[in-house]
Amino acid sequence: MFGKRSSSAAASLPQPSSPAPAAPVARAGASAAPTTSSSRPAQLEPVQKSRRPESYYTTKSVVFSALIEAIDLPQLSKMNPESARGEISDIVSEIINLKSFVLSNSEQDELVEDICNDVLGFGPLERLLARDDIADIMVNGANKTYIEVGGKIQLTNIRFRDNAQLMNICQRIVSQVGRRVDEASPICDARLLDGSRVNVIAPPLALDGPTLTIRKFRKDKLTLDQLVKFGAISPEGGEILKIIGHVRCNVLISGGTGSGKTTLLNCLTNYIDEDERVITCEDAAELQLQQPHVVRLETRPPNLEGTGAIPMRELIKNCLRMRPERIIVGEVRGPEAFDLLQAMNTGHDGSMGTLHANSPREALARLEAMITMGGSGLPPRTIREMIVSSVDVIVQAARLRDGSRRITHITEVLGLEGEVIITQDLFLYDIQGEDADGKLKGRHVSTGISRPRFWDRARYFGEEARLARALDAALDSVA
Repeated sequence: MFGKRSSSAAASLPQPSSPAPAAPVARAGASAAPTTSSSRPAQLEPVQKSRRPESYYTTKSVVFSALIEAIDLPQLSKMNPESARGEISDIVSEIINLKSFVLSNSEQDELVEDICNDVLGFGPLERLLARDDIADIMVNGANKTYIEVGGKIQLTNIRFRDNAQLMNICQRIVSQVGRRVDEASPICDARLLDGSRVNVIAPPLALDGPTLTIRKFRKDKLTLDQLVKFGAISPEGGEILKIIGHVRCNVLISGGTGSGKTTLLNCLTNYIDEDERVITCEDAAELQLQQPHVVRLETRPPNLEGTGAIPMRELIKNCLRMRPERIIVGEVRGPEAFDLLQAMNTGHDGSMGTLHANSPREALARLEAMITMGGSGLPPRTIREMIVSSVDVIVQAARLRDGSRRITHITEVLGLEGEVIITQDLFLYDIQGEDADGKLKGRHVSTGISRPRFWDRARYFGEEARLARALDAALDSVA
C-alpha cells in the first residue's frame, strides 16, 4: 500500500505547472492485496468494448502524480484498506478541484475508483477480478485485455498507462507469494490470495510487453450437485463420483487446458472424510479443501543464482514421510508421476491428481511417458503393471466447442492383457447435435456396467446399496 497524507497535506497540495509523469505503481508495497472481493460487490454488467478517450488517461496521469506527492506513504501503509481508500478518495477529489478539471460526477467517481485501485490493489484489473462471471483474464501488453465469459473470449476496454505500470502490477502479484519476475527471470507462475492461478511472461521473451494470464476461481466454490445442475454430469453420474471420492478410489482427472480439471478435483475432495489427513502438492497452491486436517505444500522456483529449487517430485517424496492418508497432486506433468503411483500403491488409497490428456486412453499413455521421462529405467510392461495396480478411475473433463464444460468419461482401469491396459467406461457423454443458438445438445449415458471393479471397495465402506441404486437409475434413464 501507499500511505496516509500528513495532517497538513490537504492544505499544501502540489500544483505543478506542467503535468508530471505518472509515478510508477511499484512504489506501492509489494505485499498489497486487492480489497475488491471483501469491500465491494462484484459488478456483473458486461464490459464495454469502446475505449475511453486519451484525455481521460492524461487527466488520470496528472492526478496520480499529484497524489503521490501529497500523501504520506508510511502513514497510509498503517491504515486498513477501507480507511486508506477513503483517504485517497478525499485527496483525489481535492486535486481535481484545485486543478479545475471539468469532469461529471460519474467521471470523477470512475477516476477516483481507478486511482484507488492503482494505489491499493491491482489497478485496472480490479474491476475484472471483482466479477465472478469471468473465468480467465488475458492481458496482452498494456493496451489489450481479453476475458473469457461463458466459454467465449471477449475484448474489453481495460488498458494500462503503459507497459511499466503493467509490469509493476505483475511484480506486485507474484511478490505476494514470494516469487519474482523481471528480465533475469521473465517467466513466473504464481497465485492470488483467493487461489486464482497466475502466469506472467515478461520482455524480452514477450515481444509486445508483459503478458499476464489469470485463471480465476469463483468466490462460491462449485459442488458436484451444482455441476449436475449445470449439465456437466448426469445426476446418476454425479452420485457415482461422490461414491468414488468417499470410498478412497485412486483417481486421475484428465482433460485439456481450461476443461475444469481443478474445479472437478476440488469437488471430489469434498467427499473425503473429515478425520483423514490430506496433503496437497502443487506448483501454485489453488486447491481449497474444506477438511480440517489439510497440509498444503507448494513447489519453489530457483533463486537468482539458479539454485534452491524444490520441484514437485521432492514434495511428493517428502510428504510420504508426513504420515498422509491421502495425497492430492494439483497437476502431474513430469517424473513425479512415478512417485505418485508409488504412493497410491503403498497404502495411500484415495490419492488424486490431474493431468493433461484428451481421453482416458491418452491419459494412460501420458502417464507412462512421464514415468519414462524420469529415467527410471523400468521396462514398459513393469510401468503398465504399476499403473494398473495404482489407478482405479479416470475422470475425463472436456471443454466443448460451444464453450460448455462436460465430464465426458468415467472410466475404470481393469488390468493388463498382454501389453495392453484394459479399461471400461461406466459413463459417456453422447453429443446429439446442436440447437438454433449453436449450443451442443447431448446426454450422459451409462454403458450398462452393473458391477464396476470398485464394487468390493464400496461394500467395504458401506456404500454398496447406494452404488447399486445409482447404477440401476443410470440404466433406467437410458431405457
